[in-house]
Amino acid sequence: MSRLALDRAEAQFDDFKHGYSRAQAEAEANRCLYCEDAPCIAKCPTAINIPEFIRKIATDNLKGSARTIFSSNILGMSCARVCPVEVLCVGDCVYNGMDAPPIQIGKLQRYATDRAFEEGWTFFEAGPDSGKSVGLIGGGPASLACAHELRKAGHAVTIYEKRGVIGGLNATGVAPYKMRADRAVEEADWILSIGGVDVQTGVEVGVDVSLADLQERHDAVFFGAGLGPDRFLSAPGEDVASIHGAVAWIEAMKLGQVSLDGVTHAVVLGGGNTAIDAVRELLGLGVPCVTMVYRGDEAGMSGYQHEWSEAKREGARGAWRAQPVGFEHGLGTVTGVTCAVLDGDKKPTGRSYVEPAELVLVAIGQSKLGDMLSGLEGVTVEWGRVVTDADGATGRPGFYAGGDAANGGKEVVNAAAEGMRAARAIDSYLGGDRG
Repeated sequence: MSRLALDRAEAQFDDFKHGYSRAQAEAEANRCLYCEDAPCIAKCPTAINIPEFIRKIATDNLKGSARTIFSSNILGMSCARVCPVEVLCVGDCVYNGMDAPPIQIGKLQRYATDRAFEEGWTFFEAGPDSGKSVGLIGGGPASLACAHELRKAGHAVTIYEKRGVIGGLNATGVAPYKMRADRAVEEADWILSIGGVDVQTGVEVGVDVSLADLQERHDAVFFGAGLGPDRFLSAPGEDVASIHGAVAWIEAMKLGQVSLDGVTHAVVLGGGNTAIDAVRELLGLGVPCVTMVYRGDEAGMSGYQHEWSEAKREGARGAWRAQPVGFEHGLGTVTGVTCAVLDGDKKPTGRSYVEPAELVLVAIGQSKLGDMLSGLEGVTVEWGRVVTDADGATGRPGFYAGGDAANGGKEVVNAAAEGMRAARAIDSYLGGDRG
């Protein structure tokens, strides 16, 4: 953990969802109906055999339970914390149609995987040396899952990560009340304990090393660089102090310190999950008044409603049908957000008002990094997203992609699934027999 600062702002947050005790886990596991055609499995992007791992918890076979989880999703520990289970596995539990509480699959998964980490259990070994080498761009969930699977097949692996810490969004972007950065780094270290992975941090592809260099060094390349910097509005006054991209601000808060001196009113622009996370983090850090400004209605926001409900419970305020059109400032710092009032069709009504703010976080999306590959023969990039087939293959032999760079921005579990699928396809391409 020496790669992370000890006095990180995120350390002020407690775990929002506490783990199960043994008695709680066994009681919940014994509620499971162990459905033969379990819809929860179909809803999981990594297709974990959920009834099987839950049954093993019920019989106190925690090591077997953890093995079942990690065999399908090597990032099962973090996914147990950060997955939106309400709209994935838990949301499809058969109990939902029986007027009964669904099985708390995420908490049970956390119970088993946390025990594996506490006990130091490992389940996989690197395969015999294949003589082949794969370069992975980015050190986030997609690349970690891909690297682990490639090592099981015996291929040499090098991860190129521009930051000083690996883990990707798990380390730099996940809300700390779900999982803090040190836990994400611990998971990355555990995944890479399989051995034989060369991790080169502080190396930015396209700056410190070229794509041509990587293709010369390696027999295949996996592009798992994630998403790029925050997008901004380009509205008048946006270049004054105390206006930040939400993703950049969250990273600064998770890996170090952020200043909130004199901030009594903060505004977050956007209606997605990043915006909701930023709102809850600002409240958790002690900002008295935090408002989320969104141009649509509350029911139409793209962020998960269960997350917004928690934000409101914590004191968040929403400003609906409000379009930011400019920023007020004084003495070089922001003092407010000028908002045009929209009607139900998101059209201007001609009215406007100023939302007070000493701090503004812009959470209206991130740029895509697929353009890094523009001009690479055989690779198609559409709207910044790398186009691949179902196995992560691009049109260029030996060049694969997965995670946010390919899917446009989904969940950690999607990145894990895509990384593993790509690794199996790469293994096949390199002459492996696992297909």
